[in-house]
Amino acid sequence: MDKFRNYDIVFSGLKNGKHEFTFEIDKAFFELFDTEQEFTNPRLTAKILMDRHTTFLELWITTAGLVQLECDITSELFDSEIENEIKVLVKFGEEYDDSDEDVITIPSTDHAINVAQLIYEDVMLSIPMKKVCPDISAEDLEILEQFSSKEEEEEPQSDPRWEALKKLKDKN
Repeated sequence: MDKFRNYDIVFSGLKNGKHEFTFEIDKAFFELFDTEQEFTNPRLTAKILMDRHTTFLELWITTAGLVQLECDITSELFDSEIENEIKVLVKFGEEYDDSDEDVITIPSTDHAINVAQLIYEDVMLSIPMKKVCPDISAEDLEILEQFSSKEEEEEPQSDPRWEALKKLKDKN
């Protein structure tokens, strides 16, 4: 966990109430994770608003900025603006548990929480499933329609054996 220490938020010693933290997210951040990302040249900012209570923490993590995506249609690179926010409740307990996506339990002896994984997930959730550059031409879209419409028009044939079983079921 050493490589992620720059993303620790130390909450011990802070008064109850709201506190704000900002992290600049670039290519070096994503190199900390052993996954292949779907984008290049990230220029993002992660703002974390933490509301400290006596027995728990509330985190609002907002990531915003630009990433470079490859267009699914033309394979050209383009800048895409992304913005996403997640809310996480941090409770204190016996041991670390992040099995619930909205609630994280950390040991009551901890004095800081590492937010690197939360920032990473927030960014990955904001990448669109379909990546289409904004300046795609009408000609490119027409070519795409020619090939995709054929697949959509074909309806699967119904198996006559299932039809016979459905008739028997309807009679009962």
